[in-house]
Amino acid sequence: MKKPFSFLLLVLFSLAVSAQGIDLSGTWKLNRSLSKLNDQFSMAPKEIIVAQNGIDLNLEKHATFQDQDFTINDKFTLDGKECINPGWQDTQKKSTAVWAEDKASLKITSKIPMGDNGEMTIIEVYKLDGNKLVIETSASSSFGDVAETQVFEKQ
Repeated sequence: MKKPFSFLLLVLFSLAVSAQGIDLSGTWKLNRSLSKLNDQFSMAPKEIIVAQNGIDLNLEKHATFQDQDFTINDKFTLDGKECINPGWQDTQKKSTAVWAEDKASLKITSKIPMGDNGEMTIIEVYKLDGNKLVIETSASSSFGDVAETQVFEKQ
């Protein structure tokens, strides 16, 4: 009886791990030469620290804008439920994080109010390409659409 029970536990553990998707955890530095970034304004942080534990995902993004360094800390749940994080200028960013059907990529969709200018929608798709983290990012608002591919190397 021990062998079938042990096998069942192993199968259940494997199913639970595969349901979570890939593990994005680590400290990742932007590789500008491998990335396809916008010339005038890039959404790419210079470093991302990812902590993934079960359905909890914490992203710490270190970026520079107009020669000012800043950090964005976002917390998500990987179950598709809406998560609320601080936006800019006292707004709230509402996001959902959903695994692709094959669990090989994670899509985070965020909506940020822009006052009289409506709302900005940001879509980030996270996936691993070998030892690199690739984030395909697009943003859409009343000011237009932008997209870029950010490539990060694990530190």
